[in-house]
Amino acid sequence: MSTIETATAAPAPARRRFGDRFGDNALFGLTALASVVAVALIVLIVYQIVNSASPAISKYGLGFLGHQTWNNYTVFGAATLIYGTVVTAAGALLIAAPLGVAIGLYLSLFSARRTAVIIGPLVETLAAVPSVIIGLWGIIVLGPFLRSTIEPALHDVLGFIPLFGTPSATGSGVFTAMIVLAIMALPIIAAITRDLFLTVPGELKDGALALGATHWEMVRGVVLSSMRPGIASACILGVSRALGEAIAALQVVGSVFQISSNLFANGNTLGATIAIQAQADNSHLQTASIFYLAVILLGIELLVNLAAQAIVRHYRLPSATAPKVAAAAGRS
Repeated sequence: MSTIETATAAPAPARRRFGDRFGDNALFGLTALASVVAVALIVLIVYQIVNSASPAISKYGLGFLGHQTWNNYTVFGAATLIYGTVVTAAGALLIAAPLGVAIGLYLSLFSARRTAVIIGPLVETLAAVPSVIIGLWGIIVLGPFLRSTIEPALHDVLGFIPLFGTPSATGSGVFTAMIVLAIMALPIIAAITRDLFLTVPGELKDGALALGATHWEMVRGVVLSSMRPGIASACILGVSRALGEAIAALQVVGSVFQISSNLFANGNTLGATIAIQAQADNSHLQTASIFYLAVILLGIELLVNLAAQAIVRHYRLPSATAPKVAAAAGRS
């Protein structure tokens, strides 16, 4: 009986080994195929955009980047749009980054569990709100409030600085776009930093407090110090959302082709111009110029991501040095 059982049970491991090999090969093939498809899709998109922009690239060259005129007929330039895109994204980052990191710290370290369970999902819900809804809120609620209250107050106090010149007459402008884009970037930064701060080992935080560090010294010396690469990545993801945003920016920025030092003045962005003019009845040169704007926007996004990788590599802390962070916080 035992001989028969042994004989019938012997092929089972072979079948399992074959199944395992088949599963391993299938898993490898599927994951490799997904990676190849993603890379091929990116290559095709970039090729199509560059190819469609080639007439404008041939005609204007790099001078397109410094030319300020966009008259929808024969002369096109991207300088005003690059300026508006960079200013609105930088302003959004300056507003959203401190708020997002502060929300992440509060939810991960200082809030009660019940409070975090309520506030956390509400903050993340902002990321699910369509951009057109946020832009509509910017037109109806935010713009009039800024025009009647915030912009005059900033002008009265800081009017000697060119950035805070004459308030907008309509509520639309670069400053309004900065706040709208900050609202869109905020949930990304807050959610990522909260998850990052939760991964900091409790032994490090408790050790810093046991060595006499205050809560601020613990946050500065342990939490923020050990999570600098992640915080930088979260901020880069947030600013990437602001750079590429089209509809919300189009609704509140004012759509004026000008470069002004006054943040309250109307302006324009690359994404907003692409969104409003891509479906219009354009000449061949204008269509090529719109694709040239897309090439520039892709280039800016690429530079931002390369900068993020450089920041992460520069601030990455070796795991072996992690226990030293608490001691450093205690000495501070």
